[in-house]
Amino acid sequence: MINPITKSIDLGDGRTITIETGKLAKQADGSVTVRMGDTILLATVCAAKDANPGVDFMPLQVEYKEKFAAFGRFPGGFTRREGRASDYEILTCRLVDRALRPLFPDDYHAEVFVNIILFSSDGKDMPDALAGLAASAALAVSDVPFNGPISEVRVARVDGQFVLNPTFEQLAQADMDIMVGATIDNIMMVEGEMKEVSEAEMLEAIKVAHEAIKIQCQAQIELMEMCGTTVKREYCHEVNDEDLRKDVWAKCYDKVYAVAASGNTNKHERGDNFAAIVEEYKANYTEEELAEKGALISKYYHDVEKEAMRRSILDEGKRLDGRTTTQIRPIWSEVDYLPGAHGSAIFTRGETQSLTTVTLGTKLDEKIIDDALYNGRERFLLHYNFPPFSTGDARPQRGVGRREIGHGNLAHRALKPMIPTDYAYVIRVVSDILESNGSSSMATVCAGTLALMDAGVAIKKPVTGIAMGLISEKKGTNFAVLSDILGDEDHLGDMDFKVCGTRDGITATQMDIKVDGLSYEILEKALNQAKEGRLHIMDKVQETLAAPRPDFKPNAPRIEVLMIAKEFIGAVIGPGGKIIQGIQEETGAVVTIEEVDGYGRVEISANNKASIEGAMAKIKGIVAVPEIGEVYEAKVRSIMPYGAFCEFLPGKDGLLHISEISWDRIETMEAAGLKEGDIIEVKLVDVDAKTGKIKLSRKALLPRPPRPDKPVKKENNENQN
Repeated sequence: MINPITKSIDLGDGRTITIETGKLAKQADGSVTVRMGDTILLATVCAAKDANPGVDFMPLQVEYKEKFAAFGRFPGGFTRREGRASDYEILTCRLVDRALRPLFPDDYHAEVFVNIILFSSDGKDMPDALAGLAASAALAVSDVPFNGPISEVRVARVDGQFVLNPTFEQLAQADMDIMVGATIDNIMMVEGEMKEVSEAEMLEAIKVAHEAIKIQCQAQIELMEMCGTTVKREYCHEVNDEDLRKDVWAKCYDKVYAVAASGNTNKHERGDNFAAIVEEYKANYTEEELAEKGALISKYYHDVEKEAMRRSILDEGKRLDGRTTTQIRPIWSEVDYLPGAHGSAIFTRGETQSLTTVTLGTKLDEKIIDDALYNGRERFLLHYNFPPFSTGDARPQRGVGRREIGHGNLAHRALKPMIPTDYAYVIRVVSDILESNGSSSMATVCAGTLALMDAGVAIKKPVTGIAMGLISEKKGTNFAVLSDILGDEDHLGDMDFKVCGTRDGITATQMDIKVDGLSYEILEKALNQAKEGRLHIMDKVQETLAAPRPDFKPNAPRIEVLMIAKEFIGAVIGPGGKIIQGIQEETGAVVTIEEVDGYGRVEISANNKASIEGAMAKIKGIVAVPEIGEVYEAKVRSIMPYGAFCEFLPGKDGLLHISEISWDRIETMEAAGLKEGDIIEVKLVDVDAKTGKIKLSRKALLPRPPRPDKPVKKENNENQN
């Protein structure tokens, strides 16, 4: 009989989270299930006993997977099994990874694999909000060294009230959606989207999240005590040489500090100057000595470079490129750079550059999403590409990585709230990063805004973004918040905080903290300083293009939307799609139709006005109700001995009897002179109430011949006599 160990957390709203260990996946170093309602996650952690030779970083890999069976669904595709991770799963992995990674000991370099699997869901509760808790709990019950625990919660604001770990339904009504990861003492990670909220409102949401996280972290500490895993495994992944460390610092620090404080604005020149210092130092050693000590020298030199850069900022206020802490790098931008694109823009800030395009499409271009818990369509797409040449690296490009998906998602969340509601077009924004030294995701937001406006997309407001950094001493007594950080300031600093928004509020944010002890005072200062920088960038963007263009480019598709009664949907499509296909063939327009809110929503698109008008006329004809007394342009479909059947509206025929063709008496249809395909004007004169048969008349539209006068009548009578 298995007696698992369990720990429950009361969320205070009638819901309970239960953590259980000792029942499933017991061969892993740590294994837990986390359950809330019918949502059940299994998290496992396995760590290598030793580090691989030469590894001086934390080789952590986090995987998150949702089983389709969790919600009683079959996977799509031919194989009918789960395949590569979806974007949603990758984004969830990144959320967990970013909260866990900084909390492993600096000298711990063994490979660690964290796997989180969704095994059950009722489709109501959002499992990604539980993934961080599950991963941390698995580490807590293991003997893997970890300076946690952490937890993650989602906070949404619905009708002005903050809701912890909202349901899918609640989130759809929210104007704020943030995920916060933290330890019991410190915020580690924030990511989310919002509808133009203030800095104070976002800070309040973070505080609400942290209070809930403290309870969840305390529950994990108690679980560790119950499992007896408060003492972690011993390890030795580094062998250091303190004399060598002191020697590197003594002979390199002053030289490195001079380069760090020189204010050189060129990334590669600065990098070459730093490299020359360490190469000069290594020249004092033989090849045999370098084979033994080279890796340690590089490691100690990296520490020297980090400290020199930080001291230059904290002591003298000098950044690597000579800017003050609040100064934004020079910005230039341009629109309409690519004549073949529907919209394009270049945005360059310092040594970071994005070339972004916008493509407008129809319903047929929607992205189909088929995840375990969600299947639907996306009409606004944003893709981010980061080729190696953007940083001067000589290496091949191997597809889209997790970083590209994460950065693209942040820019997508920033811009999406400004896309007009129920916009007729499907929009694809593609940002290609051509240079990178500092936040390219924020350059994507700025270039995306310009490209959308250049394409004539009537965005509600322009959006810009900025990346903030932090350099701080322990205990946070001396710190500097940096606006528009460089790549080295991100790598060597304590925080990467990206904030996007309009002039009126924040639309998206992403923050990673790399140190303990970030106070709300520092966080508030960073938010307010980010607002100043964001508005400065906004001014520069609007100098290039102040508002969306009044019309689309000549090569962009034109779309008209027509709402029709639900009962006419079948008539427009026709048997086997015959009618709608015929309309497209005859007019050259692309026609799509779907049911929306009890109506038929018809989209008609083409590159020219004539095609759209032609298709529109045909559809209006199909949905039009024939009216007695109305005049129609009709096409002769078939000739019968007693008359002609004419199509006067698409799919609607009526009989033009031989007696209704002319005021003159016509003996045969051959004498009438009509043939199939002729276009004639007819008047609808009657609709049989029982059969629905329609009677048409041509003679009703012709002038009636005058009556013969009386003398003529007399003469005719005499002849008859």
